Amino acid sequence: MRLAVLQCPSPDGDDEAAFATLAANLTAAAAAGAAMLVAPEIYLPGYNQPDIPARAQTRGGPWQQRLAVLCRTTGCGLTIGYAERDGDTVYNAAVTFDATGAELAHYRKVQLFGPREKSIYAAGDSVATFDLHGIRTGLLICYDVEFAHLLRALGTQGADLVLVPTANPEPNGHVSRLVVPAHAINHSLTIAYANYCGVEGDITYCGGSTIAAPDAAILGYAGPAPALLVVDLSRQPDPALLQTQSADYRPV
Repeated sequence: MRLAVLQCPSPDGDDEAAFATLAANLTAAAAAGAAMLVAPEIYLPGYNQPDIPARAQTRGGPWQQRLAVLCRTTGCGLTIGYAERDGDTVYNAAVTFDATGAELAHYRKVQLFGPREKSIYAAGDSVATFDLHGIRTGLLICYDVEFAHLLRALGTQGADLVLVPTANPEPNGHVSRLVVPAHAINHSLTIAYANYCGVEGDITYCGGSTIAAPDAAILGYAGPAPALLVVDLSRQPDPALLQTQSADYRPV
């Protein structure tokens, strides 16, 4: 299976620009043979927008139906972060569609980052896994991927691949360069980490979107500029580097 990761500036609250960017990159990803495109965190309406509670969308509403149509039209699946409204509660959420536009999974961020996120969103309380072309796959969002217990939880549910919409700001480039590959090898996972680049309000994003293999090999890495990474996941990891932490784990 081929997998695509989109690194781009935030749409900065412009929904039409957001959908145009998604359409172009889903089309390109499909042309390159990718089954799934991973886009950044809270891509709709943009991670650092001031009016997120007012613009949060209900799961399954017209906004998500439009995403499903994009997948069906382009022939490529999509994993994307968005602000979800459920009654009076707002979540930092991610949703995955397959190439027919069917919803495969939905996830709410467990580990909220900093006072701003904690003032806007309620925290999720569970992980999500699903089958993607025969690969058991999990969802996390940004800060979540830095917490070993969440990766372990996905591993115990059989996940081999983790898709991570992200909004990682400067100066935290170490996350994609060091933390993601370390967790990939420690938990025997492939991790696809899709970040923004550029500036949104008072945040400068550090780019560095990456796809790391279970032996910590970097299958794809973006610098600070917009990029579309497409990688083939059929590569076999180096057996000498595969770790056994999950099997050897002993709680204390």
